[in-house]
Amino acid sequence: MTAVLQASPVQREFAYSRRDFERVKKLLFSQAGINLADSKDAMVYSRLARRLRVLNISSFKAYLTFVAQNEEEMEHFINALTTNLTAFFREPHHFDALSTYLKANPNVKRIWCAASSTGEEPYSIAMTVASVFGSFSPKISILATDIDSKVLHIAREGVYSQSSIAQLSLQHRQQFFYKGKGKYRGKVKIANELRQMVRFEPLNLMSPSWCVEGPVDIIFCRNVMIYFDRQTQQKILSRMVTLMAPNGMYVAGHSENFTMYPNLVTPMGKTIYRPVT
Repeated sequence: MTAVLQASPVQREFAYSRRDFERVKKLLFSQAGINLADSKDAMVYSRLARRLRVLNISSFKAYLTFVAQNEEEMEHFINALTTNLTAFFREPHHFDALSTYLKANPNVKRIWCAASSTGEEPYSIAMTVASVFGSFSPKISILATDIDSKVLHIAREGVYSQSSIAQLSLQHRQQFFYKGKGKYRGKVKIANELRQMVRFEPLNLMSPSWCVEGPVDIIFCRNVMIYFDRQTQQKILSRMVTLMAPNGMYVAGHSENFTMYPNLVTPMGKTIYRPVT
């Protein structure tokens, strides 16, 4: 008999076993390439339990059988287990580097933000582009993608809490955001001109085909590769590099290091790389 996982002495609402957790890990890896640590069993329960309530399913075993047979529910499954932590101009040195790169390479045509989450990162990229070129309509395509369809909806709407932009300069707040009124009091919205600079599309990095046209001059793929094993990291990084312009710039997250792939990229700054051609 399989032991039931218990995060606390309190009886759980739904039957949830170690075997169920292992099935979740295997399914998430096969669908999204994400490796869940063994310590994430309680997180898995709390996030997927919401789906069991919605669907009126009494056990994780039954739910996982349902997921395997239902493509629409698979999307909810992936959305529930995808962590989205972001902020405007998070890791600000990357945007300083982006500004410097754009000034040195004014003919940049394509930028890809490969993990857009709720939009703060691609909009920060767009703000940097607009500031460098003094225009909301430079001849640069900004593509923002994410595996999570729910966060893409939030990103397209471009509505955020006022506190989320408190750290931005007064100039940025006035130039790139509308202040909410009435039912939107306490909220801000991305200026229409800035929203039009970014195209949001769903994309699973494990998919055999990507909706990305090359050559791509700049790729932001931050704090995503840490969820993949080394073999998957190398596979995805290799695919990205083949899409990049020879003098392109790849921006990784603060916890990511790709010096073990010298045949693919070479360092050009703090967690910033250039493709090896």
